[in-house]
Amino acid sequence: MSVETEAEAMPRKPRADAVRNRERVLEAAKAVFSAGGAEASLEAVAKRAGVGIGTLYRHFPTREELLQAVYRAELEKLAEAEQKFSQTMAPTDALRAWLVLFVDAIAAKQLIAPALNTLLGDPKKVFETSYAKMHQAIRALVKRGVESGDIRSDLDPVDLLRALIGVSNVASAPDWQPSARRLVDILIVGSRPVK
Repeated sequence: MSVETEAEAMPRKPRADAVRNRERVLEAAKAVFSAGGAEASLEAVAKRAGVGIGTLYRHFPTREELLQAVYRAELEKLAEAEQKFSQTMAPTDALRAWLVLFVDAIAAKQLIAPALNTLLGDPKKVFETSYAKMHQAIRALVKRGVESGDIRSDLDPVDLLRALIGVSNVASAPDWQPSARRLVDILIVGSRPVK
């Protein structure tokens, strides 16, 4: 293979402006879909992002791809936040901040799952890889808290996730998120060692 052929075969790194446009579209899509549902106007997404509709479609050719990307972006934020919070916050504060972000990820999933059910028939593949990332992050945060003595050693990290998911599934009111955020504080208090 010639040098030219090898260079042509390697994918090019996206331009910085293209990366910024993609990120703006994802943030705008999250806001527009949160306000108007998964069937909200893609033109409204492009307008809010400050890009043309062609730019939106260049990054996300279908509504399905945009919805999946919004959800995956939320999960990437969770994964990155675990690292950032662990480096900059006390163990209990890091766990609390991460659980609040997890509530936002649940909201994104609730918005996206019905649309993906309609488009794909079964969105499990979209969500399966995310579960592993969430479990890894929560386990790392709880382990750090246990090691510092701030979190009880018998705490199952996944129980924290189950409690928040339970609130989101039981709540039929649109204001379940403030309730879930209050529950985060209750969970943190309950996670402390018994003295």
